[in-house]
Amino acid sequence: MTNHDAITDVPGLRVGHARVAGPRALSGTTVVLAPEGGAVAGVDVRGGGPGTRETDALDPRNVVRRIDAVVLTGGSAYGLDSAAGVMAWLEERGRGVRVGPEPSHVVPVVPAACVFDLGRGGDFAARPDASTGRAAVEAAAATELHARVGTGAVGAGTGAVVGGLKGGVGTASTVLESGITVGALVVVNAVGSAVDPETGALYGEYFHGRPAHPEPAVHEAARLRLAEALARNTPPPLNTTLAVVATDAALTRAQAQKFAGTAHDGIARAVRPVHLLNDGDTVFALATGAREPDPDAGPLALNEVLAAGADLVTRAIVRAVRETAEGVTGPGGDFPSYRELYGPAPLVDSRSNKGS
Repeated sequence: MTNHDAITDVPGLRVGHARVAGPRALSGTTVVLAPEGGAVAGVDVRGGGPGTRETDALDPRNVVRRIDAVVLTGGSAYGLDSAAGVMAWLEERGRGVRVGPEPSHVVPVVPAACVFDLGRGGDFAARPDASTGRAAVEAAAATELHARVGTGAVGAGTGAVVGGLKGGVGTASTVLESGITVGALVVVNAVGSAVDPETGALYGEYFHGRPAHPEPAVHEAARLRLAEALARNTPPPLNTTLAVVATDAALTRAQAQKFAGTAHDGIARAVRPVHLLNDGDTVFALATGAREPDPDAGPLALNEVLAAGADLVTRAIVRAVRETAEGVTGPGGDFPSYRELYGPAPLVDSRSNKGS
């Protein structure tokens, strides 16, 4: 299997992005598509201003056992309409909760969460709808297994901003010593910052042991440039970091919910502050169940998966910020990219990470 350091390294998962069309549009949708038969799922919402759909269905006390797709979208609560396009696509293929005697009698359960990016391109009404969601799921279905995943200002990360810098989509994966694969995909659009104000290094890189510290003169110039941009922009009222963590391990629904919860630690390492009242920070977890746990390992064997999920969310956030090459200057605001301010730098390769 080719390792692309992406959530698609988890066998069976596919990712598709779609962007809202138009010169004053800066929004889009990203779909994580599960394999045929679906995946066990969980969710953990910690932001004070979430915009979500069908998250209650993932409560382990409720009836839905498996889902077929997760939608991450721009457009704030309006953008949740994109999930309807994904539902329609799944229904046409008979994928969903069977509710009648015919194979076509299904109701697809499509959990979704949104980020606030309204007006980032200058047009407040330019936001994802059902057609955007359909385009994203079709893009996912058209990919090969283990395909590379687009990162940076794509899909739900098209209009993302983090602490005044251009945000975006990032992904990462690892194979644990047990042979279990764990992956993560994030959309970074936070009120908080990903950058240490004292050094210019990315907070998330401190957890890899080799933080990249820009030259003081470069950092000072970047700090002044960002301050100028922030002074010109109207502070957005809402922001959010979204993530999907996934594994090929067989998890129960309660374990999937725990997996989603511990993955929030990865956001807290890479963005400060997090989980504020104007954040909607939400993490979904997917478990395809292709690898049964070692019966001799005991219940604590799950710990390596939990730890890896948090580590990968941190690394995916670093990639999202670094791999967003270009900033945006337009009627919706001035949002320079980290690369424009600090220049390109090699990424820390942590694919040998064992979830410690």
